[in-house]
Amino acid sequence: MPKSRSLFMRRSGVLMPVFSLPGEYGIGCFSRQAYRFVDFLAEAGQSYWQLLPLGPTSYGDSPYQSFSTFAGNPYFISLEELIGQGLLTEEECQSANLESDPEKIDYAALYERRFPLLRRAFERGEIEKMPDFQCFVEDNAFWLEDYALFMALKDAHGGRSFTEWEGPLRNRESQALEQARQGLRREILFYEYLQYVFQDQYFRLKTYANSKGIEIIGDIPIYVAHDSSDFWCNPGLFQVDENRQPTGVAGCPPDGFSAEGQLWGNPLYDWEGQKRDGFSWWIERIRRCMRLYDVIRIDHFRGLDEYYRIPAGAPNAVHGSWMPGPGLALFEKIWETLGHVSILVEDLGFITDSVRQLVARTEYPNMKVLEFAFDSRDTGGANLYLPHNYDRNCVVYTGTHDNETLVGWIRDLCPEDKKMFLAYLGTEETNERDLAERMLRLAQESVADSCIIPLQDYLGLDNRARINRPSTLGGNWMWRVTEEALSPGLAEYIHTLTATYGRLVSQKDRTE
Repeated sequence: MPKSRSLFMRRSGVLMPVFSLPGEYGIGCFSRQAYRFVDFLAEAGQSYWQLLPLGPTSYGDSPYQSFSTFAGNPYFISLEELIGQGLLTEEECQSANLESDPEKIDYAALYERRFPLLRRAFERGEIEKMPDFQCFVEDNAFWLEDYALFMALKDAHGGRSFTEWEGPLRNRESQALEQARQGLRREILFYEYLQYVFQDQYFRLKTYANSKGIEIIGDIPIYVAHDSSDFWCNPGLFQVDENRQPTGVAGCPPDGFSAEGQLWGNPLYDWEGQKRDGFSWWIERIRRCMRLYDVIRIDHFRGLDEYYRIPAGAPNAVHGSWMPGPGLALFEKIWETLGHVSILVEDLGFITDSVRQLVARTEYPNMKVLEFAFDSRDTGGANLYLPHNYDRNCVVYTGTHDNETLVGWIRDLCPEDKKMFLAYLGTEETNERDLAERMLRLAQESVADSCIIPLQDYLGLDNRARINRPSTLGGNWMWRVTEEALSPGLAEYIHTLTATYGRLVSQKDRTE
C-alpha cells in the first residue's frame, strides 16, 4: 500500500479553519487574507495548513453537520472577488453590516444578509453563457444536480427539513422531482452557480498554497447529516425502514466524561449493502476529496472498524451496541480503484486492539493529542499520548478544534492532572503562557513525523478563542483571528521552533 510522501517526512503545520481567517464581511473566506495566511505559513516554515470540513453548514453552524458532503460552503466565497469582477459593489457589501465584532462570526447576519448579495452577483453574472460553467456541471454531475435541487426545495419549504416536505418530494417520486426541476429551474441554477464560484476560488487558493510549499490537509466527517442531500438522494446507503427513516443512529457510549454518552443522531451506513455495491459512494467521496486536498483526515476512523449503534428514537446513548464496520475491505477497494491516497487517521476516543490493528494494516499515520496525555479520568491509557511512547508514523497535536486552547487547558487542570503535567515537564513553573510554550516544544521535539498546532496555541490565547465545545449548542465555530495577530514576529517565532526541532523543509523539497 503506497504511503503519503509528505506525512512520512519531518514537518509541521497549523490547524486553522477557513472561517477563522481575518477579513471584511463577517467570516473568513477565500479573500486576499487567505492568500496572506498562506504567505504567513511559508514565512513561518510550515508545510501544512489543516482545515475543518468545507461543506455548507446547517443548523448549529457545525462543519461536521452539512447539507452535503460533496458541496462547498457558500459563506467562503470572497465578496472582494465578486466586487473586482463587477458583480457587486463595495457599497452594497459594506451596507449589509455583516459583522459587529471582527473576532466573532454572526451566523444569523450571514444567513440573512450574505445570501442576498450572492443572489445579486448571480443575477448579474449571466452564468449560463460561460462555457467553463457547463464543464463544471458535467464534471460534478454525480452530486451537483441533486444537491442544487435539494437546496432549492429546502428554500421553497422555508428551510424545513426534507422529512417535513410533502410525501412525493420527500420520497423522491420521479414526477414530483421533474415538476420541481421545471418550477425551480432558476433556484437550482443559483445553487450550481455558488458551487462553481466556490470551487473556482478554492482551487486558485490551493494552487497558490501548493506553489508556496504548503499542502492542504482536509477533514471529512465519517457520517453525513440526516437532513442532507446525501441521505435524501441515497437512502439505500443507510440503515432505514420501509418509510426511509433511520433505524439506528450514531454516537458514543458512556465513559468517564459523559454518563449518558454522546447521541450524535447521524444515520448509520448499511455497510453490507455498500460492500455489495463495491463501496461506490465512498469511492466517489474519496475521489472528490483527492481533488480538494493533498491529505485527507478521516474523522472518527474507529467507526470504520466498529461503530456504535443507538436505536432510533433513544433519548441518549446508554443502550447502544458495537457493530462491525467495513474494516480493511473499504480501503482495499479504495486502493484498487484510486491508487495512492494520502490519509491521516483520527483514532481518538475509545480505541480497541481491533482498531489499532486496522490502523496498522493501512499503514496510515494516526493522531496523538498532548492534552489527552495528562487526564487522570482516562482509564483507557492516557500514556499512549505521552511523547516518549510515540513512534514516527503519527501526527502530534497540542489539541484539536474540539479541545480547549493550551492556555485554557492549563488554567483548568485539576490538581492531580497538574501535578502529573508539571512532573513530566520537570518544572515548578506556574505561568500559563510559559507552560503553554513548553507544550509547544514538547510537540515539536517529539519523534512524530508531523506536528500540527492550532493557531490559537501559538498566539497563547485562552478559551475565549476555543473553536468548539462538544455536546453544547450555540456559541461554537465563531472565533476569528485579527489580521494584526498574524505578525512577522509570530511567523519568526514559529519558524524558530520549527527549525530548532528539525521540521523545516528545504525549498527544493517544497517545490518537488
